[in-house]
Amino acid sequence: MKRLRRHGQESQRDRIKQELFQFNKTVEHGFPHQPSALGYSASLQLLAIGTRSGAIKLYGAPGVEFMGLHDENAAVTQVHFLPYQAGLVTLLDDNSLHMWTLRAHKGLSELLEIGRFTLTGPPGAPPSVTRVTAVLPHSSGELLLLGTEGGHVFIVEVPGFREVEERNISLDQVASSVPDDYIGRRNLEHVEALQENPVDPDQVVIGYGRGLMIIWDLEKRCAMQHIPATQQLESVWWTDDGSYILSSHSDGSYCQWIVGREDVNEEEEKSDIPYGHFPCKAISKIVQLPTKEGPPFLLFSGGMPRASYGDRHCITVIHSKTHVALDFTSRIIDFFVIKDGPQNTGDPSALVVLVEEELVVIDLQTAGWPIIQTPYLVPLHSSAITCSHHISAIPLKLWERIVATGDLQNTHYSKKPWPITGGQNLAPDPPQRDLLLTGHEDGTVRFWDASGVCLYPMYKLSTAAVFQTDTDPNDNMNQSTEGEWPPFRKVGCFDPYSDDPRLGIQKIHLCKYSGYLTVAGTAGQILVLELNDETAEQTVEAKVVDLLQGQEGFRWKGHTRLDVREDPVLFPPGFQPFALVQCQPPAVVTALTLHSEWKLVAFGTSHGFGLYDYQQKNNVLIKCTLNPSDQLAMEGPLSRVKSIKKSLRQSFRRIRRSRVSLRKHHVNNAAKLQDANARLEAELAEMELAPVQRKIEARSSDDSFTGLVRTLYFADTFLSDSSHNTPSLWAGTNGGCVFAYMLRVPSIEHRTEEAVTAQPAKEIQLMHRAPVVGIVVLDGHGAPLPEPLEVAHDLSRSPDMHGSHHLLVISEEQFKVFTLPKVSSKMKLKLTAMDGSRVRRVGVAWFGSSRTEDYGESGLMVLTNQGDVHVVSLPTVKMQVHYNCIRREDVSGIASCVFTKHGQGFYLISPSEFERFSLSTCNLVEPHCLIEAPLQSGTSTQHRPQPSRARNARQESEDAESAARRVMEHALLNDEKVLQEIQKSLEADQTSFLGNNVKSAVA
Repeated sequence: MKRLRRHGQESQRDRIKQELFQFNKTVEHGFPHQPSALGYSASLQLLAIGTRSGAIKLYGAPGVEFMGLHDENAAVTQVHFLPYQAGLVTLLDDNSLHMWTLRAHKGLSELLEIGRFTLTGPPGAPPSVTRVTAVLPHSSGELLLLGTEGGHVFIVEVPGFREVEERNISLDQVASSVPDDYIGRRNLEHVEALQENPVDPDQVVIGYGRGLMIIWDLEKRCAMQHIPATQQLESVWWTDDGSYILSSHSDGSYCQWIVGREDVNEEEEKSDIPYGHFPCKAISKIVQLPTKEGPPFLLFSGGMPRASYGDRHCITVIHSKTHVALDFTSRIIDFFVIKDGPQNTGDPSALVVLVEEELVVIDLQTAGWPIIQTPYLVPLHSSAITCSHHISAIPLKLWERIVATGDLQNTHYSKKPWPITGGQNLAPDPPQRDLLLTGHEDGTVRFWDASGVCLYPMYKLSTAAVFQTDTDPNDNMNQSTEGEWPPFRKVGCFDPYSDDPRLGIQKIHLCKYSGYLTVAGTAGQILVLELNDETAEQTVEAKVVDLLQGQEGFRWKGHTRLDVREDPVLFPPGFQPFALVQCQPPAVVTALTLHSEWKLVAFGTSHGFGLYDYQQKNNVLIKCTLNPSDQLAMEGPLSRVKSIKKSLRQSFRRIRRSRVSLRKHHVNNAAKLQDANARLEAELAEMELAPVQRKIEARSSDDSFTGLVRTLYFADTFLSDSSHNTPSLWAGTNGGCVFAYMLRVPSIEHRTEEAVTAQPAKEIQLMHRAPVVGIVVLDGHGAPLPEPLEVAHDLSRSPDMHGSHHLLVISEEQFKVFTLPKVSSKMKLKLTAMDGSRVRRVGVAWFGSSRTEDYGESGLMVLTNQGDVHVVSLPTVKMQVHYNCIRREDVSGIASCVFTKHGQGFYLISPSEFERFSLSTCNLVEPHCLIEAPLQSGTSTQHRPQPSRARNARQESEDAESAARRVMEHALLNDEKVLQEIQKSLEADQTSFLGNNVKSAVA
């Protein structure tokens, strides 16, 4: 009976787990790492980016996103959409072609790979014969032209990837149509470019590396015209009216050629070098687009003077009398221009540039050509990310104030809407407003709207103005000298270079109810800020805190502290600092927390921790946790001094201890083993089998950084006795020590006059000395205590203060529950692993049921150094679920992980991308979008080639067959007469189709 009861309880618990927990990686935020290719579909209004890791990402209207990953570990070199189809082709650097389609499934579109293809040459042919260098999807949507390194052009049917050998264009065919004197002097080399005639789809221009261009007629299968350029060819552009071809070259020049003239010769070649007669870099791509009124737009990348500006990454835009060289901060991958109109047939409206570290979109119809702010693909790493902080369920008033201050920072952006609008975003509106705050190396904190699929930038806070640095506050990236040539203009926001690494933000804490924000940095600086809607000029005075408390024999070898500006600083609307704490020594701040109801900030470093009253601007508590034997804590993160000898000595000590232990236990092991096995079998028959748990080895007190403060926690709980609750501060260190201080916080009426006091109450030393990574106090019902001011805003029930409270201490090795106020051990859970797992991140979350809104549970989200995520139940401290989330080799990804209050998480998969995941069945943020196949308008199809008669007959038969099938599906299945008539109709259509094919073949 006991076993049946236990089995029933386990089944019920399993059902509850299925209702609460489900692991999903939902969406990637940010900018793709190492982009390598760019594509655009004017009919679908979709942008595609390929990366060096083989990923392909599609973006449309905000919220419309798709991602695919090639099985091959190869870089994507080219991306091409098929005209008027919901499909695209990718070329990888392993010379394989891949066909992708956007297919509807259950009302939503999904990106699927439906085919792959590799060109094969004749036996014994060198690989260069079939090495693809240029790809041209034909406007018919049926053919793919592939130019190769060997100079051949292969023609392939799509989507089936069937090579049409009889239509291939060999190098010999081309050579026979070119004058002998040209062929004799030059080898044509590889196919550099392929372009279709916009007004005659039967004609394509083939551009060879040495400069020769051939206009080839696909229907007649012969050369119509040859253009004998003399310079190395880089790119080709055929103007919209079909009358000119533009070619750009390796010497920084471009030429314009008339189409249709048979007497073109080298003497008539007229080249234009836009940036002077000194040696210039190659113009890698050139585009010319007409306007309905006025001169055309000319755009090209590269072409800068090699000696003076060879290191610049520029795209030049020339229109009428306006000439601008857009100067980007990273290498240009590709660019395209979006035109007005439903079929991309109007005037140029926006220039879209993909560079190595960001996507920049420029409004070409507004004076000054301003930048259009991107709703996605924002470079999170414009300065390197150093920390993250997530806040769920932001109150509307605070949200609106942050949005308003962010809008004041964005006045330089264009007012035009986002020009890429493909697809429909079918995702429901976010149930709440969420913020993700990222701290950066340059001392900035960026606020992101993390409520939905798009991680949208809202506001940027800079802390550098408080300190004296080498930065000139009047510097402006967009400033350019009048009359400067080339006429440079800096664009983009990627700027990875920090003027002072001490400015880097290491910890962030925002109170969403009061609007107070505290940030801490690399040089021991802690700023307290409040949100102000007006500009304010004020001086920020530093309160120095000596964490060493006068201990002698220690000398700080790290960086110096930042110097605070003595003069008043003009702060713009937004978060403005009003208090500054400076730790001495100026070590990295490793722990930070804020209690806005008590007006207190607690902070910790590798030397100790402190408590600061930011209302009275006084130090309340200073505690030194430094171990006298720990010299590494005095070196600082920027010091090059490494105690290698000490690390080796500690390693040998551990090995020696383990060997001695093995020798002691080796004696009489054989006899003891039999007795142990017998006892074990008897016990297993009566009790539930516990999971295998790794033995926790006690750490030496000589280990480095034992005094480093890992976590800080405020709680209103019972410390002195079980009848009087009191405010308290808890601190956990790297050496497994927990300090508890009882705080006396005056009432609101006397808060400004009376001082906050702190006195030591408890000190816990964990036996295994593992680092303490988290502290949580559970109320009488076993629920975690609410956040400060959460109860006052009626967003949480008051904690139960009648039952006994419990203290949960999370170390790297185990979870241990103590009773309060006696602090006696009640229960514990060792981290179940055999491979050295250790806790790296913890967070309390609420998991709602997917079946009923009335049920939910609090749980502890845990990330280990193996990249696994666990959910531990509260207050029973039992393992609920376990999933593989991050690769164990991805140390930076594990270190960057941050949990949310509703069962989600973020971690960096690259310096510029967050992966979002969820452990909850109720809280999922993922794309839900639909792409409809584009309709072909009359203007867009009048020049498109018509299919052959056999293809028409086949299509008619297929249409008739599909129509008959649809009728059959809707017919009454028991009506045999209807079924017979439909079958006869099918047979008649098939007979007609065969007859048409025979007639076509005879003709």
